[in-house]
Amino acid sequence: MELNIGALISERARLSPDREGFIGEGYRYSFAQVNSRVNQLAAYLAGRGIGFGDRVAVLCKNNEHIGVALFAAAKLGAIAVMLNWRLQGPELEYILGDCGATTLLYDVDFLPVVDGLRAKIPVKNYIRRGGQGPDADYEQALASQPDAEPTLRGGGDDGAVIMYTSGTTGRPKGAVLTHHNLLWQTMAISHTVRWYYDHRFLVVAPLFHIGGLAPVVTNVHEGSTSYFMPEFDPVKVWKVIAEEKITTMMSVPLMVQALYMVAQKMPVDSSSLLNITCGAAAVPKSLIQAFLAMGVRVQQVYGATEVSGSATFWTHEMDPERCDSQGKADFHTQIRIADPASGQTLPTGQVGEIWVKGPIVFKEYWGKPQATAEAKQDGWYRTGDMGRMDDKGYVFVVDRLKDMIISGGENIYPAELEAVIASHPAVAEVAVVGRHDEKWGEIPVAYLALKPEAKLEAKEIFDLCRKNLAAFKCVKEVRFVEALPRNPVGKILKTTLRQMVDA
Repeated sequence: MELNIGALISERARLSPDREGFIGEGYRYSFAQVNSRVNQLAAYLAGRGIGFGDRVAVLCKNNEHIGVALFAAAKLGAIAVMLNWRLQGPELEYILGDCGATTLLYDVDFLPVVDGLRAKIPVKNYIRRGGQGPDADYEQALASQPDAEPTLRGGGDDGAVIMYTSGTTGRPKGAVLTHHNLLWQTMAISHTVRWYYDHRFLVVAPLFHIGGLAPVVTNVHEGSTSYFMPEFDPVKVWKVIAEEKITTMMSVPLMVQALYMVAQKMPVDSSSLLNITCGAAAVPKSLIQAFLAMGVRVQQVYGATEVSGSATFWTHEMDPERCDSQGKADFHTQIRIADPASGQTLPTGQVGEIWVKGPIVFKEYWGKPQATAEAKQDGWYRTGDMGRMDDKGYVFVVDRLKDMIISGGENIYPAELEAVIASHPAVAEVAVVGRHDEKWGEIPVAYLALKPEAKLEAKEIFDLCRKNLAAFKCVKEVRFVEALPRNPVGKILKTTLRQMVDA
């Protein structure tokens, strides 16, 4: 039988029943207790007709119930859809409609958003976690069900998770990750870096990002403890690290920088912390060295939703002079640098598009066969990132073929912002590019050309973005121009705009 990812928690409960599995502020569940809760939620969902292929959406901050929902859905053969809680109503409406989710588990904090969506989305079953309000209460739902193991349905190359990643069309695409994808990612990670049974992992990277979700599955597979932290606060992170003897965590450079700044201002206990994995952007060599002086190893990771997590790692066991690289391909993973036009492999050291191959590569974009065909060629995933590989196999990301902006570890796709801004009646044309920023890495800047005789204040654009987009996506600066630069065939020259924005 093809492996069902839900079996990982059942097996871990059998082997390590009393070991702490999922913990957080106000709760501590052993792996046996986690598995019981998974089975109870699975029974509840099954009683409401949820089965193979159905989509179960989750709108929650980091907490044990996200992991429970993931494994419960998997045991039923259903597909968990991880929703970015930073998105606005219209964005969530599109995603829930696109995937056809019929069940939504949400934190009570998001009740106003959910209430605004009820008449617009296909959801029939609502489960509220915490507080008071309408819909089934999460804890009561679990308590009403037996914890017997359900008969596993599906597995292997069936979809287990859908994670939405913004695309160049301006609409997010749902990357379908299979049971096999998630299983192989756990092995790719744990066979490449130090990831052990006795580790205590701080889950502070948001679980709607693959960098947050993949480690949780890996922790169950390895027997490591997951401590869930709803939001990042550097002072609280250091407090939890000390109190819970955290050994490792996933982060982005902005988090690492904030942790270092706190450590310079107040005493912190880093004695238990072995390493911090950092992705989304390169970590400066100076910061790696500063943490090393504290006895903490910061290791670089490069990956994507479409490869179920990581594709490469740089660790301190590798060449220290190459700490500015993204390291080498993970176990069970192939990397090559290809000519974006021909797909031919380029010579060592030459810059081209980074392609990834292996059992970690996603199945498809939900309901988008053309986009899938464009992203996958002969089993290779085209990342859209430009990079080079040296003669030792180290990968260096040097640019992006796509126009993606990375701000504070969040991916921002200009086309999505441009679609919102272009809806304003005064706007004739718009282009969004990233401008370097010391704090965030990059911030989105909009170049606007107005229609004849039209008048517009930048504040109106800021308000329009805030109404329709998550806060982290909103443009931070508006620049008015008479016309956008274009090439002879009419394509907007974003290269020119990038030169202008940083001039």
